[in-house]
Amino acid sequence: MAKTQLGARVDEDVAELAKKRAADLGLSVGDYLARLVQDDTSGLRARAVDAAARFLGEHQAVFDEAEDDSRQQKPARGARAA
Repeated sequence: MAKTQLGARVDEDVAELAKKRAADLGLSVGDYLARLVQDDTSGLRARAVDAAARFLGEHQAVFDEAEDDSRQQKPARGARAA
């Protein structure tokens, strides 16, 4: 395994593939790796937002009920003071 500037160990063939792919895209290896990380984090963010939307959709009735209950309760005495 080759040691890179970042201190990470990478198999020679993996490093060579990364260099070739970066060259195909007209990027430096560093820029290519940065793009991979951005793509990965964008995908993670999209999956997280999608999961949150599904969760809210599946449990919307619970949230609506809690909101209705809080509206129906009288405010505590002095709650509007000040």
